[in-house]
Amino acid sequence: MPRFGSSPFAFPDFKGATRRLILINLAAYFVLLLATLASSSARAIAGSLVFDPSSFMHGALWQPLTYSLIHPPDVILGTLFELLSLWFLAGFLEAFHDANWVTSLYAVSVLGTAAAALVLYLVANTLAPSLLLNVNPLFGCFGGIFGLLVAIGLLYGDTQFLLFFVIGIKARYLVMIYAIIAVAMLFGQQRMYAFAQLGGALAGLAFVRMAPRRGISFMLSERWFGLRNRYYRWKRRRAARKFEVYMRSQGRTVKFDGQGRRIDEDADDKKRWN
Repeated sequence: MPRFGSSPFAFPDFKGATRRLILINLAAYFVLLLATLASSSARAIAGSLVFDPSSFMHGALWQPLTYSLIHPPDVILGTLFELLSLWFLAGFLEAFHDANWVTSLYAVSVLGTAAAALVLYLVANTLAPSLLLNVNPLFGCFGGIFGLLVAIGLLYGDTQFLLFFVIGIKARYLVMIYAIIAVAMLFGQQRMYAFAQLGGALAGLAFVRMAPRRGISFMLSERWFGLRNRYYRWKRRRAARKFEVYMRSQGRTVKFDGQGRRIDEDADDKKRWN
């Protein structure tokens, strides 16, 4: 049975998508820390970057892309736990998948987290506004981390992790424990956080089930090159038809196949008689 983390402080390699994600989040943390020390208005700017569904509905469309990079400077332990979890889970997945796949999974999970929070806000605002009392905006990369964890539980469920560096537990059971905790939190004050976290998990699940093996950006590039090639083939066929009409007006007959390539009938006759 595969086992991961047999040494209490064994972490995956710090490379590729794992390194980029950690460094981006670290850079965002220190930029916010230095900005807060230098100016009192930095917190107001950071407040415009977290995900607040109400602000998003009023035009702050950038928030789903920026909230995961906001780590409050005074929450050092929480930020450390998030980044260590991100390193551990992303590095584990990158040992089996390429960097593009891991980055795509993380990004989809982050966006799915914001989408779930927005759905909860819209439903609660319509049916039960009291549910939105004392609800804080979203920040941090917890949604992306939960999506990575769900992917590990789905693809490598029998892999054993060391919970609290002591207790061995299979990945699928670890995912179940996190899911149960998130569901229980739905009945507390952190309901938007919990619901959004479940949204990140569902987004990660959908990505693993439906996304191509090499990631979304590879799929999009393949689609783009496919469209471009079809366009060029259409231009070649159109040029071939125009050339046929022109040569017919000159008293000569030429033919092209469905791909716009000329059919040399004389060569076919020579092959037939030789």
